[in-house]
Amino acid sequence: MKRCADKLHYNGLLIVLIASTLITGCGKGDEPKPPPAGAMPPPAEVDVITVKPGSATMTQDLPGRLQAYRSAQVRARVEGIVEKRIFTEGSDVEAGAPLYQIALRNYQTAYDAAKADVEVASQTLARYKKLKESGVISQQDFDLTEAKYKQAEARLSKAQEDLENTHVPAPISGRIGRSQVSEGALVGRGDATLLTTIEQINPLYINFTQSESEISALQQAIRAGKLKRSQSAKVELVKEDGGIYTQTGKFLFSDMAVDPSTGNVSLRAEIPNPRFELLPGMFVRIRLPQAVAEKAISVPQRAVQINPQGQYVLVVDAEGKVSPRPVKTGSMAGGDFIIAEGLKGGEQVIVNGVQKARPGSVVKPIPWNTNVPLLGVNPPLWSASSSVAAPVKK
Repeated sequence: MKRCADKLHYNGLLIVLIASTLITGCGKGDEPKPPPAGAMPPPAEVDVITVKPGSATMTQDLPGRLQAYRSAQVRARVEGIVEKRIFTEGSDVEAGAPLYQIALRNYQTAYDAAKADVEVASQTLARYKKLKESGVISQQDFDLTEAKYKQAEARLSKAQEDLENTHVPAPISGRIGRSQVSEGALVGRGDATLLTTIEQINPLYINFTQSESEISALQQAIRAGKLKRSQSAKVELVKEDGGIYTQTGKFLFSDMAVDPSTGNVSLRAEIPNPRFELLPGMFVRIRLPQAVAEKAISVPQRAVQINPQGQYVLVVDAEGKVSPRPVKTGSMAGGDFIIAEGLKGGEQVIVNGVQKARPGSVVKPIPWNTNVPLLGVNPPLWSASSSVAAPVKK
């Protein structure tokens, strides 16, 4: 029995040793192999565009202030005590909607009396007309009676107007502001008391200015044939964070005179405000198309870097090497710089990933997807008519 037990114990130990060896062998086979000595990491990927000459719409960002499209002051037209305020402050109201009710008892009495006077004067005039036709009274007596009738009608018209003015309606549709009076206030004594204000804020006006020198220089360049006059009346509103407001506005007019005190010309545009995101009085920047430049090269603002020597862009050659290229920027084309000097067209310019591209290093250029805006910069404003740069084609 002892020999059998020793044999079983030996066999168990043998099985455990074989299983442990198999598990250890499998684990070693799954371990990743270390990279060979001296191997280089893959080149960094950067977003690039291949610039090419084309037509570009030159724009300029100008400061402006928003103004309500329409504004109406609601005033009391008759004297009396305010009995009721019917609207909610800050709400939207329709033209003709009731806003206030002024005590009307005295005006109703005056209207009833004037109406009775007209009825009496009408009957008297009809009787005098028959008497005149019969020759009983003179033409002068009839004319006097007719004049009294017209005076009674005038008093009735005034009494009716006063009675109607005890109901104060909204003169225009729009957003109503704070009420300047409360119930129980006496209004209309001596002047037309301001009750509240209504402003129509969809759309909004944008009032802005441009210097006379800039306008003159632009006109001279157009006359010289260097630029073409822009036919677009569309304008864009640039938000504080550099983004573009979702709604596109339109340019309305420019004043025909220069303000002698500032040397500026006043201009006005209009922009939709369907969600009431904008408010009258806000300062904004308006992007105004001014001229069209032919054979222009432009790049996104982010592609242009600055060092003590000046402006430059990073260019990727055919071998993938990065090199700096000094440039000089001119006007703006939407959110892009127009390159005045430094690029001829066909260069691959790095737009995104500049921090990974050191001069002399090798990178992997990837065509930039213009539908994905860059973080921290304005989104591209290229279109079929104003595009001056295109992604690299594989």
